[in-house]
Amino acid sequence: MRVADFDYELPEERIAKYPPLERGSTRLLALNRHSGALQHTRYADLDAFLQPGDLLVLNNTRVVRARLFARKTTGASIELMLLEKHEDEQNLALYRGRLKKGDTLLAHDYELRIAELVADGIARIERVDGGMLTDLFESFGGVPIPPYLKRDAEEVDRERYQTFFAALPGSVAAPTASLNITEALLERLRNIGVDVATMALHVGLGTFLPIRVESFDKHVMHREFYSIPAESVAKIRSVKAAGGRVVAVGTTVTRALEHAAEQLYHSAGAQLITGEADIFIYPGYHFQSIDVLLTNFHAPRSTVLMLTAAFAGANNLRKAYAEALANDYAFLSYGDSMLIS
Repeated sequence: MRVADFDYELPEERIAKYPPLERGSTRLLALNRHSGALQHTRYADLDAFLQPGDLLVLNNTRVVRARLFARKTTGASIELMLLEKHEDEQNLALYRGRLKKGDTLLAHDYELRIAELVADGIARIERVDGGMLTDLFESFGGVPIPPYLKRDAEEVDRERYQTFFAALPGSVAAPTASLNITEALLERLRNIGVDVATMALHVGLGTFLPIRVESFDKHVMHREFYSIPAESVAKIRSVKAAGGRVVAVGTTVTRALEHAAEQLYHSAGAQLITGEADIFIYPGYHFQSIDVLLTNFHAPRSTVLMLTAAFAGANNLRKAYAEALANDYAFLSYGDSMLIS
């Protein structure tokens, strides 16, 4: 199996350019990965597919305003894109333009200094006044909606490219599978005996990029910082021990829980687990943590598509995508979703 096996034609009109008028009103394609059976339903009816004893795991990362324009002393414009938060790396940004170490930039009357060029197109940036760079971006930056939307961020994106329960700032892309979770849906799930746990994985731009190589073993996966609170660790262990199901809301939750599997199930005591997830999941992978996956429809040749195929079964997923395209489902971040059980 090669990367080319995960290519497919995605018509431009099937990409959701805006969120639905009402959060939670999108469609849901339910796939039984054991039988291959498909069922057309609604995201808001998720409670009909879960059961008492299940544990819904949410990514409560918060998307930061990551896009900012600055000027060099020459007057040249520089576009900066703040990178996701890591445990040991701060103030890193992608840039478009020409920069060198020591250059000074001006952004909304604040002076910035290029402290270091750490890689091609990536710089470490400091505020001359000693303030937090993230505060400057939060005050004046734009919402980092995906480039495939082919439009500038608008007022609607400030609210809707964010989950309603977002809490911990650090992502530069949304955990899109949970954009349609509502308080009313969570209440209905709790009423039928489904528990909820949270963790944070700060989503990076690399999550959604297509793979440029043809062999899996040549792809270098990006790292994303995650944190699983002790309370959530205890809930996951408890539901597994009781024979319940861990329902991962999104590939971000999946990557974190699978990367942390050794500590989740083989360490003493329920303690905070943190790490840098660089796990590349594709067909042939044996899942240790999740039992059900709620996820969006993904772009061709993307790592998240391959993760979904690993869980659903490649043939099952291929048929499900064909069904979704034939029935006018909306794809990508603002689109419809799949429930794979």
